[in-house]
Amino acid sequence: MARLLAVRYGLTAYQYDYHDARGHDDRRVARRVRLGQSPEAPDPDVTWVNTTPQEMAAETLAGFPVRFEWALDDLRALVSGRPIVAEGWGLRPELVAPIVESPRQMVVMVPTEAFRERQLRELPRTAGVGHGVSDPDRAQRNRLGRDRLVADDAVRSARRLGVRVIEVDGTRDAEAVADIVADHFRPYLPPLEGPWR
Repeated sequence: MARLLAVRYGLTAYQYDYHDARGHDDRRVARRVRLGQSPEAPDPDVTWVNTTPQEMAAETLAGFPVRFEWALDDLRALVSGRPIVAEGWGLRPELVAPIVESPRQMVVMVPTEAFRERQLRELPRTAGVGHGVSDPDRAQRNRLGRDRLVADDAVRSARRLGVRVIEVDGTRDAEAVADIVADHFRPYLPPLEGPWR
């Protein structure tokens, strides 16, 4: 959605997931060292197999505030003459709401269960957690369970804070969902650019 809105409205898109997975790795390693942990990434089986979705979700949720500060550092350093739209699962309602002027400056998008199942069937990147685990099926079940719990937490937090929740069920294409998001953000968007004018 951020990319589509950026193209339509001449915005700068910030992709939390991209920066968190790549640009923040040095900070992640430094944090592990400060905490007395190994600088090496945890063993894949420890992360994905020898755990439960509940443990994984709790660890993920506990890590979001630190990772959010890294994203804020990125955004503060981002030089752009255009408004910025940011997206990503670490931009949590309870973290974003206190720093924006209005809860209308944020939406939380979550897939329905049916759409999540469709993604698993049709998108190759959702097929597993990667190589190096002893039990790929269990690792995948754990990841999916974690993702559901983290999404459910985001929905509860959003509703408590008055942030709009948009369920994506796969019946609309990306452009149509972008229309819904754009309509929500209309007061904050510049005039349309490109063929949508």
